[in-house]
Amino acid sequence: MLPTGLKENQSRENNNQKVHPQPMEEMANQDAMETLVSKIFTNISSLKSAYIQLQTAHTPYDPDKIQAADKLVIEELKNLSELKHSYRDSNPKPTSASSQDSRLVAEIQEQQSLLKTYEVMVKKFQSQIQTKDSEILQLQQQIQESNQRRMKLEKSLKQRGLQGKESEESEVENGFFSMELTPSLFSSAVEATYKSIHDFSKPLINLMKAAGWDLDAAAGAIQPDAVYMKRAHKKYAFESHICQRMFSGFHEESFSVKSDDLTFSKDSFFHQFLALRAMDPLDVLSQNPDSIFGKFCRGKYLSVIHPKMEASFFGNLDQRNHVSSGGHPRTPFYQAFLKLAKSVWLLHRLAFSFDPTVTVFQVRKGTEFSEIYMESVVKNMIIGEGDQRPKVAFMVMPGFRIGGSVIQCQVYLLGAKCAE
Repeated sequence: MLPTGLKENQSRENNNQKVHPQPMEEMANQDAMETLVSKIFTNISSLKSAYIQLQTAHTPYDPDKIQAADKLVIEELKNLSELKHSYRDSNPKPTSASSQDSRLVAEIQEQQSLLKTYEVMVKKFQSQIQTKDSEILQLQQQIQESNQRRMKLEKSLKQRGLQGKESEESEVENGFFSMELTPSLFSSAVEATYKSIHDFSKPLINLMKAAGWDLDAAAGAIQPDAVYMKRAHKKYAFESHICQRMFSGFHEESFSVKSDDLTFSKDSFFHQFLALRAMDPLDVLSQNPDSIFGKFCRGKYLSVIHPKMEASFFGNLDQRNHVSSGGHPRTPFYQAFLKLAKSVWLLHRLAFSFDPTVTVFQVRKGTEFSEIYMESVVKNMIIGEGDQRPKVAFMVMPGFRIGGSVIQCQVYLLGAKCAE
């Protein structure tokens, strides 16, 4: 037997070495939390990898790779979302948390914040994909239209008996075989020009909306005191602004373009019309950015798009400075403008091809409506008979005199009613 004193010392040592185990439930919760965090980190790593694949697929642009990467990103986002809901279901109302639990919760919150960031980026890329798809569809339609025109040209050549290959290519290139200088040709060019003005006004108005512009105030600044039958009709004020700037100098042979290379003859004007008619304006400017047409495009862009407007659209004046320095940027907005500039330029070239030259005319605000010289831009107008004839609120597009014929100017009217 041990002495009493030794027994007491041994008892105290045993007490000091006694193990206090954690409750089983607490250990299980900790293991589950660590497993959850491990899964979150694994998913985040996979999401980063998928996101990098999505970025890589844009340069060069590969729709198939973009679609595959997009699906992978969405799948990883769904996995993370499921983990988030799983955590919330397992911890509906946390009563107290240890320092380690608090750290894990903070890490999860950080990952949730990162998840939201990735969701925003994915939505942005999805929007870009939709835009690219739309551009591809437009290009496909243009290719189809070009093929249809080519088939018509080939058919016309065969009908004329032009069997020689060199003769065919020469005729197609010059375009004389299918085009005669007639009033109907000029009328068609006028319609195409007004359509291009209408088409360009759409992205312009959309950019103004996106930049937070007050469209009512902007329309009022362009056409003060104009009264509109419908709020949607205020778009005509923006179209009138575009026309005013684009047609400024139309009556001059030079179209207000200063150049030493200008040659004024009916044949040269018609040759310029034929040469540019079937070409992409950006391709033309890429070959010769300082041509007469290039100078025209630069001048009109700087005239139509105000610096404050451009700064609000894009956050800077980089595009404007590039144009001012002699460049022609390949941005979607500038390319949309070039389509407008080309149509107006072609109309001018064609107008000075006639003998006598086609003249342009305008009507002033307050002028009484005349069916001979004017046409309402609102097609479902009810123009009453009697003393109170409608009057011009403002002119949208000018009219033209060609020989003894008149192509009416487009006007917005006061004193008329819009049919339901």
